[in-house]
Amino acid sequence: MFSQFGRIIDVVAMKTYRLRGQAWVVFTDASAATNALRTMQGFPFFDKPIRITYAKGKSDAVAKVDGTYKPDKKQRAQKNAAAREAMLKRPAGTKLGPAAAAAPSHGASAAAAASSNPNAPNKILFVQNLPESSNEAMLGMLFQQFPGFREVRMVEARPGIAFVEYENDIQATTALQGLQGFKITPSNAMSISYAKQ
Repeated sequence: MFSQFGRIIDVVAMKTYRLRGQAWVVFTDASAATNALRTMQGFPFFDKPIRITYAKGKSDAVAKVDGTYKPDKKQRAQKNAAAREAMLKRPAGTKLGPAAAAAPSHGASAAAAASSNPNAPNKILFVQNLPESSNEAMLGMLFQQFPGFREVRMVEARPGIAFVEYENDIQATTALQGLQGFKITPSNAMSISYAKQ
């Protein structure tokens, strides 16, 4: 989508609930970024206009290329420790965000996570309730943020459904948990299950 404007050296898309729907696209030069910003601003993506701004700071990828990169392990370790501490201090009855509430606890197995799913866990997901305007490229952007992504297959005769394949069932389960109920449009929340084998 953005490679038409220049060479891309990095794309950062986080899976956390707070950063879902955001991505950082790092171009080799600022003119390519400016061209992409001007051309793609407001471009409809999943029935929502894309909002683009310049990043607030220099990307690690750019810093590595120009030789100014300095890993700040100490600061990252402090942030991680503070986050862990805050999580441990949370009262037992405190509700988590919607993504965390929907996901199983750390000790749950993939099979337990899929207990509401009638089909056995496997590497192919069946996705329903997609807008008719959906295409493979759009869905690929969503599902490739999860490791092991292989491909999206649309069914021409049946708009609104797709199959998404991963390398194994564990990776497919991670994607299922991460995107279950994700609203592509205000009226289209994805319904994801394992495909029949």
